[in-house]
Amino acid sequence: MRLRTPLALFGAALLVLVGPPLLSTGSGSDTGTQIPGLRFMVPNTPGGGYDITARTAAKNAEDAGLTHGIEVFNLPGAGGTVGVTRLAAEHGNGKLAMSMGLGVVGAVHTNKSPTTLGDTTPIARLTEEQDIVVVAKDSPYRTIGQLLTAWKKDPGKIPVGGGSSPGGPDHLAPMLMAKAAGIAPRQVNYIPFDGGGELLASILGNKVGFGVSGVGEYLDQIEAGELRLLAVTGPKRVPGLDAPTLREAGLDTDFTNWRGIVAPPGLSDAERDKLVGLVSELHDSKQWRDSMKKNGWDDAFLTGDDFGDFLDAQDRRVATVLKELGL
Repeated sequence: MRLRTPLALFGAALLVLVGPPLLSTGSGSDTGTQIPGLRFMVPNTPGGGYDITARTAAKNAEDAGLTHGIEVFNLPGAGGTVGVTRLAAEHGNGKLAMSMGLGVVGAVHTNKSPTTLGDTTPIARLTEEQDIVVVAKDSPYRTIGQLLTAWKKDPGKIPVGGGSSPGGPDHLAPMLMAKAAGIAPRQVNYIPFDGGGELLASILGNKVGFGVSGVGEYLDQIEAGELRLLAVTGPKRVPGLDAPTLREAGLDTDFTNWRGIVAPPGLSDAERDKLVGLVSELHDSKQWRDSMKKNGWDDAFLTGDDFGDFLDAQDRRVATVLKELGL
């Protein structure tokens, strides 16, 4: 799944962030980041990680004066592969970019999509973040230890909700948790939702025993006391959150997610470079740095051939993990 036009993808992503009529003002007109008609596609429903990332990037780009009038729109379906197919069909469209991440890599495998990320132009990897294990405020599970004890006793009776389809981060994280806890992955009752927005309602309504999602998606609900945070899935605790890592809970595993931007295939060098330039300027802005801190995102900026190589490696990793888990 070699991505050969990373700069184009980067530029496309920026174009999307910039939005439709990008008229000139501010620093954007001086640095050449204005992209009239830029659109940013989100391949899942509102409220999920891709959606939050895209809308945050668009707002930050505008607030930083890099561009104006960015249009963000949602095109959910099949774990993000509907969006990938639409993007690939927009050959040569330098005013379209798509928010994506590990979940889309996995969905391509589990949905056996004929269109893959190899059919797009890689622009940039933006962030990395941990997943979190959460329950409703009235859940009987007050600690990760209590949850694991009940889960190991009868895995099938405790539904696990995630905001991604099988093969995505919110699916892989609990599967790796189960394996580390001595639970056969096939025994896990995983219920996929098309994004964190849909998942949230089921967690709050106690329709799932616990949920797994990105740390930045539910910070408001955790702070408001609507959700109880039991654990984080990364190798270290998240500053400002009172929750242990999975390793601290006795599970020999950890897991992190990432998000980035891709664009349609067939972009000209100029279109690709413009998108890459916009994303690069966004990455260096104070607005974006503040947003990363607020959302608990770690900087994972990567562009060009390096991002293309990373996507190739992630594709192979997901295929291997799904095979090892018997999924």
